[in-house]
Order: sequence, then C-alpha cells, then structure tokens
Amino acid sequence: MVNKVVIVGAGPTGLLLAHYLLRRDNKYQIEIYERRSDPRIVSFSTSRTFPISLNERGMNALSKIDGLAEAVKAISLSVTGGVFHQKNGKSRFSPKNKPLITLDRTKLAIVMLETLTEKYDFNRLKVYFNCQCTQVDFAGKKVRFINLETKADFTVNYDLLIGADGAASVVREYFSATEDFECVQKFVPNDYKSLFLPRPNEKVSINLKPGNIHSWMLNDGTVILLLFQQDGTVSGVIHFPHQKNQVANLATKEDVLKFFQNNFSEIGELMTEEEAEAFLNRPISRMQTIRCSRYHQGDSVLLMGDAAHAVSFFIGQGCNASLEDVAIFDNLLDQYSDDIAEALTQFTLKRKQDAHALVELGNNTFPLAKRLFFEFLLRELVAKTLYKLFPNRYVPSLSDLIFESSVPYSEILNSYKGWISKVERSNKKFLETSYKSN
Repeated sequence: MVNKVVIVGAGPTGLLLAHYLLRRDNKYQIEIYERRSDPRIVSFSTSRTFPISLNERGMNALSKIDGLAEAVKAISLSVTGGVFHQKNGKSRFSPKNKPLITLDRTKLAIVMLETLTEKYDFNRLKVYFNCQCTQVDFAGKKVRFINLETKADFTVNYDLLIGADGAASVVREYFSATEDFECVQKFVPNDYKSLFLPRPNEKVSINLKPGNIHSWMLNDGTVILLLFQQDGTVSGVIHFPHQKNQVANLATKEDVLKFFQNNFSEIGELMTEEEAEAFLNRPISRMQTIRCSRYHQGDSVLLMGDAAHAVSFFIGQGCNASLEDVAIFDNLLDQYSDDIAEALTQFTLKRKQDAHALVELGNNTFPLAKRLFFEFLLRELVAKTLYKLFPNRYVPSLSDLIFESSVPYSEILNSYKGWISKVERSNKKFLETSYKSN
C-alpha cells in the first residue's frame, strides 16, 4: 500500500521529510504545498531571508541522505569561533571545539529542493508553490488550498498530513478545535530586522574576520549578530526590545547611518547608503515561541519544526531542532515498521519534553542585562576550563552543549537549571524596568 503524504510547507523541515520518506522503498507518494513562490525562480525578499547556523544536531539529520550534507557544505562557510565586540574597540574571542556550518536559509531550502527534484520524478513527488493552506478536515482527511496566483481553491486528500508550515501554522490552528489540545504562544520580547553589508574593504579599519560569528550588545538589550557569506559579504540580524527601542524611531537613511555609526562603529563604517535605505524600509519582524501539549492528531496528522515548537533566535536552534524532528520521526517509522499511527503517538511522547526545554533554553540562556551577560562569559570560560581538566567530574559549558552536541535539550536544561532560572528572573526584571521607563 502506498501512503499519500501531504506536506504543508516547503522549508527545510518539509523538504528533508520528503527526502526521508521517498527513500523508504516506494511506500510513500509526496505532495508538498508552499505559500511562497519557488525560490529557484523568484528570489525571496531580503526581509525574509537570514543566515542560519547548523551544528552537529542539524548536520547529522542531513547526513542520512546521500550527498545532501556535502551539497549543503558546498554553499556554506565554516565558523570556528565567536567574537564579542565591545564599544571601547576591544573584543573577546571564544573558540569553538566543533565548527558550525553557516549559510543563508533560502539557499539551504534551494539546495534541498534541487537535490530532491533531481532524485524523484513527478510520479512520486509533486511540489506546488503559491498555494496557501486555508482549511483542514481531520475527519475526512482533506486539506483545502487557494492558489495565490489564479485565486482558485481546491481540495486534496491525504493519508498522512504534515504541518511544517512554521510558527503561524494553519494546520496547528485546526488542532485547537480538538479535544485536550493546548498551545501556548508567546511573542519573543525582542523584534528584529535583517542586515546585509558589503564585503569589507581592506582599507577600512574594521576588525571583522571570516570564520566567526560577530556580535555586539548595547545596554538597552539591542544585539547584533553577523556572519560572513560565501561571496565575502556580511549578513545577519539586529534584534531589539519590542517596547523600548531606538530602531523603530529611525525616520531617514541619515538616521540609520548615524545610529550605527554612534552605536556600532564597525558596522557604521561598512554600511552603504543603499543598505541604510533598504534597512529603513525593511519591516520589523516579530517571532513567537510555541509550546504544544501534543504534536499529532489521531492517526494521520503531525506537526513538525516551528509549527510544533518555535523557539527564539537567541540560541540558533530553530532549524537544527526542526531537522532533528525529521530524523527522530524516521527512526520511529523504522522502529514501528511504518505503522504511522504508532509513530505519530510516539513522536509526541519522545519529542515533547525536549521541545519544551528548547523553548526555555531559547528564552533564558542569554541575559538581556549587559552586566549579567559578562557573568555568562566568565561562567563559560570557567566551565570550559573545568571540563577540559576534569571531563569525568564536570559537564561541558552551556554553549558547548547547545551548539556543539546532540545532547537532548531536556538534559541540557537540567544540567543548567540554576543559571536558566537566574536569567529568567533577570530578564523579567529587565523588561519590567524597560516598560516602566518607556
């Protein structure tokens, strides 16, 4: 029997799942529906694209598909450390034991899509773009879409429906009408905008080197993260408090240039007038965290990736955790001999604790208060040293566990629950103070 799988969402999660299912001895026929345009034909707006980092967790999931990890590495850069830039011009370097793979999210989706369509023909794989999910009928196993170009709506049947449609998942919305389903959605207190900077000129006095994640932090909680791209350009994000920030009040490109020159001199020296204008017009984006009581509905629907457990961008684990979801589900299909109903139930049981821990880690690993952030840097140095000297008595540092291991998120949270609680209290106080002074 061939199972028809409808995947809503052609991001990295949905595309990797298609790779995994299609290699399972002709047992699955895949249809993927994506709201946006085909990224191979129409470039996404730069406001919707951003650099991501893949660690051991994400790369392990990719490596299970022949040639995919190699194809991703071919369009990526390796990051071997982090540089924290201080306003006085000094910087702190933190080396990584295991390199991170960094690339643009859209480019990741493109290479996954290209390798997928090269391997499988239209008899087993169909991918439809500009198709927005509008309605799900769990009882009838039907899902409705509208073609955003022609405005025609249509309905498709499924044996298995995968909601891989992100934090604003339409599939998840229909879980809300089912029994015993709870979903806590909270906005991350920081908003963000993307940044795109040109290749640093050798004559420019900027201490930016490839192979590192570069970061800056202001006293009000504004943080910038930048990464080099393969072509030598630099891109990243600036995230800032939602209720009190300087970015929302920038009215002209001159304001933008002055803001960066005064607060982030290296970036201000590099930023062009064209990017200042583009930055001004780029919309402010918000992110949500998602915490669900379960990820499956009956014997035929499953949420994966951000649709199931969206996390803040502070620890860079959204894509890694999403790709890991796919590998876990594949292992469950192996364990239960492609019994989909059992695999869905077990996915919730296996993934829920780690997914909830992931949200906690994302919210409370890094403090918003600058003074406590320096304490974090000191703690990291001590933890790394102790683990190196006495690996049988001490656990790795928090950042090493998150960024350089595949240790379950719940175990990481348990090892550092004291620090996470301290940061949670500090961040709450920091935000309350900011709101009162706004």
